[in-house]
Amino acid sequence: MTDNPWGDPQDHRNNEPRQERPGRNGRNGSRQSKGRAHNGGGGGGGSPFDLFDKWFASSQGRPPYALIIFGALFLWLASGIYYIDTDEQGIVVRFGKYVRTTYPGLHVHFPIPIENVYKPKVTKISRLEIGYRGEDTKNRPSRQVPEESLMLTGDENIVDINFTVFWRIKDARYYLFKIRDPDQTIKAAAESSMREVIGQNDIEFILTEGRDVVESQTLELAQNLLDNYQSGVEITQVQLKKVDPPEQVIEAYRDVQRAKADQERLRNVAEAYRNDIIPKARGLAEKIMQEAEAYKNEVIARAEGDSARFLSVLDSYQLGKTVTRERIYLETLENVFSTVNKVIIDDEKNGVLPYLPLNALERSLRKEEP
Repeated sequence: MTDNPWGDPQDHRNNEPRQERPGRNGRNGSRQSKGRAHNGGGGGGGSPFDLFDKWFASSQGRPPYALIIFGALFLWLASGIYYIDTDEQGIVVRFGKYVRTTYPGLHVHFPIPIENVYKPKVTKISRLEIGYRGEDTKNRPSRQVPEESLMLTGDENIVDINFTVFWRIKDARYYLFKIRDPDQTIKAAAESSMREVIGQNDIEFILTEGRDVVESQTLELAQNLLDNYQSGVEITQVQLKKVDPPEQVIEAYRDVQRAKADQERLRNVAEAYRNDIIPKARGLAEKIMQEAEAYKNEVIARAEGDSARFLSVLDSYQLGKTVTRERIYLETLENVFSTVNKVIIDDEKNGVLPYLPLNALERSLRKEEP
């Protein structure tokens, strides 16, 4: 019996038609039969469904290389899509060389490994601790690092300083490619700047009113160094945590400070006394000067008056010497006896015993003495 070239061969063992093999997704050969009927009873061409089924049947048991290749190609192309957040900058490099800087938003670059993108956070404020490590619950340094904290002042004293440097990235390109270790570079620049500022000032100034000056000068010097290095870093703040003499001499230094405080207090007391007594002395001196001036004017005026009166009397005396002499004599007696107790006795009257009370006169003289 010959096979039918247009149909399926018969099973010669049981003399029944062969069952068609189920197609994809559990479908049987009805779809193929319909396709053949539509094409005029099966010809040499076949429908797309027939071609797909033949390809699928032939690929069973073998890896889907086309799907794998297509998926890998899709993932490779998708690696060139990236997103930059609001606190980031995108630095695109092509085979390791800088190409461009991108800013927040969605961007595309050539897929890896042709181009890569770095996304450092440019708004984050980082901090470096110099002279100490870590802080306790009271915001005090917990572990000292003497090789960083001990510095020499301008008057050849040693001061123990702990400070913190706050910084951020201002240029991501320079930050990534110009410096190898940003933290170590910033630490070295800040520490050297602090040592330079401390070496230019006395310990008394540093421990008292000079903290703000030291912070601002250190920030300026460190920023200039980092700009010369093209580090792409901006120092936002330098904050002094502790400024003390070394622990070995801190008690002696505190004694000196207390003595200086006592000296300052006594100086202030003396200054207050001086400010009080000097105006009083100046006022008293001015008063004495004014009284002396008044006395001088009074004496001069009296002397001028006496001399004028004497000249007037002299003129009268020259006109009538006897009369003038008598008048002067009487005026003198009047001036003398007007202030003393006196008893007038007539010599022509007899029977009167002259009596001089010496005891009473002595007592009156004693009372008149100051």
